[in-house]
Amino acid sequence: MAAIKAHGSLISTATTRVLTTLYEKDLEFEFVVVDMRAGEHKNEHFLSLNPFGQVPAFEDGDLKLFESRAITKYIACEYADKGTQLVCKDTKKMAIVLVWTEVEAQQYDPVASKLVWELGVKPLVGMDTDTAIVEENESKLAKVLDVYENRLAHSKYLGGDCFTLADLHHLPTLQYLLGTQTKKLFDSRPHVSAWVADITARPAWLKVQAMRNKH
Repeated sequence: MAAIKAHGSLISTATTRVLTTLYEKDLEFEFVVVDMRAGEHKNEHFLSLNPFGQVPAFEDGDLKLFESRAITKYIACEYADKGTQLVCKDTKKMAIVLVWTEVEAQQYDPVASKLVWELGVKPLVGMDTDTAIVEENESKLAKVLDVYENRLAHSKYLGGDCFTLADLHHLPTLQYLLGTQTKKLFDSRPHVSAWVADITARPAWLKVQAMRNKH
């Protein structure tokens, strides 16, 4: 049995963020499916792993973690000698990576997640999309992507010349949005579009997509 366990749901962007990191690092792990419809994320056992009752939860031997971005940073640092180097040893280069991981969390994700909910999730569960919220958040996302376009005109990836957590963290919400009308915001910016094509074609991400397609 693998020492590493990732508990979560494949429809959860936070869960797939962790799974992608594990695949990028070529690590063996056990994926424990949490049936959220059955309320398993609120049972006593799961709450012992994540007291907020949200997926994912993560175990590496005796270590128990929650919050997906904290988990990915742990994996990238603890297993730095494995697979893809998702962080930098050089502290100044790493500082740039950290800036853009914060940009993803603070500027991109709040807006992208609202669009995922309105355009990706609501239609699946029979709820009506709020077009006013979509319009407002597409406008906000466009401004964020203008900053990305400028950054990517001078750097192959957000954090520098190499793929890092700064790029990886975008993948789950990005994949949802590429299946919606919001795709036009990415396509209309050439450097952003090239970056999207690059990171969504990574083998680790394709493995996660294959997992989702099986369930």
